[in-house]
Amino acid sequence: MAKTGKCRFCQAPLEHTFVDLGMSPLCEDHVKPDELKKMEPFYPLHAYVCSRCFLVQVEEFVSPSVIFNDYAYFSSYSDTWLNHIKRYTDDVLERFKITGKSLVAELASNDGYLLQYFLEKQIPVLGIEPAANVAEVAIEKGIRTEVKFFGKKTAHELVHHYGKAHLLIGNNVLAHVPDINDFVSGMKIFLKGDGLITMEFPHLLNLIEGNQFDTIYHEHFSYLSFTTVDRIFNHHGLTLFDVDELPTHGGSLRIYAKHKEDASKPISERVPEMTGRERDAGLCSLRYYTDFKEKVKQTKWKILEFLINAKRENKKIVGYGAPGKGNTLLNYCGVRTDFLDYTVDRSPHKQGNYLPGTLIPIYHPDKIKETKPDYVFILPWNLKQEIMENLAYIHEWGGQFVVPIPALTVYETSTELA
Repeated sequence: MAKTGKCRFCQAPLEHTFVDLGMSPLCEDHVKPDELKKMEPFYPLHAYVCSRCFLVQVEEFVSPSVIFNDYAYFSSYSDTWLNHIKRYTDDVLERFKITGKSLVAELASNDGYLLQYFLEKQIPVLGIEPAANVAEVAIEKGIRTEVKFFGKKTAHELVHHYGKAHLLIGNNVLAHVPDINDFVSGMKIFLKGDGLITMEFPHLLNLIEGNQFDTIYHEHFSYLSFTTVDRIFNHHGLTLFDVDELPTHGGSLRIYAKHKEDASKPISERVPEMTGRERDAGLCSLRYYTDFKEKVKQTKWKILEFLINAKRENKKIVGYGAPGKGNTLLNYCGVRTDFLDYTVDRSPHKQGNYLPGTLIPIYHPDKIKETKPDYVFILPWNLKQEIMENLAYIHEWGGQFVVPIPALTVYETSTELA
């Protein structure tokens, strides 16, 4: 797409800017201590909206094989996310006929965070995960995992070795694939005739309405509405028959898909309702997208205004988390150790390294107790409730929480979120 400037789905010319976030490094490419004096590659982080299909997308400057070669994101380090997945597992087993004779497969299965719950119920599972270092953790858990990128070629190989999937799952992966047509057509091949697909992805409507510009980064090639995903799936012989709205990642959708030929699953009334809601909001008109970049600039100025004033008052500010969204926000705003002394993260795979671009050091969360900062700046704002409850002890010395999105807000206690 970078060479042609065309939409990755419908191939229309990309001429309309959604938002330009300047130059940024890969958001999960954390800097190791022995790399501190090496040059980091930065790439344009410029999102466009297609005037034909309204797919919001960034250009592909780095291939997925580079991005996911040594991936730093492990899903199992969020209690909120694991609780969400446990509920999903129970719900899908109750609603659909998934048995010990079914094959449950997950695309981008990460460290086995989800498939472990099906395995506990003695249901055959298969993970497909391109990042070898992450897949290794799943394999150690006893979860059968293929270290591959998914598409048509891989789908044919999987069918040959394992048969077709009764349940095909993809959580927060659809946005990560540069060739979305190859990916969705692969699902068509891999899915059993009466099987179903469930996929979760952040809802573009919430990204815009909630000012979630920091969820834009190079690893996320596409930003998805229900209407556009419906078009893509329909183009490849799949029908969306239901949709759920979820609170995860600042507001996500879970779609349910089947083969067009499958008459066993009726179309839920939620499908036309969601399509109509997006149409009424304006997602099928270019005018809807034009104001977003101005809102983003205003947010940047307010974040910097708070940080500058706090530092002038000699306040100590530290970060919590080392998520991809945090790296977009910090690099776009130009925030480095002159504002944030450090950040912390529960993942041992990130501790001891530095955030890309800003070179802010990453420590164990216990560092907060040692240094007693005035403010804890929450970078994974979608987990703010969990984080504020876990770090409630900062109130012992008068510490406060700062949440930057959708608008910078200072909280003294987690009860203020209610």
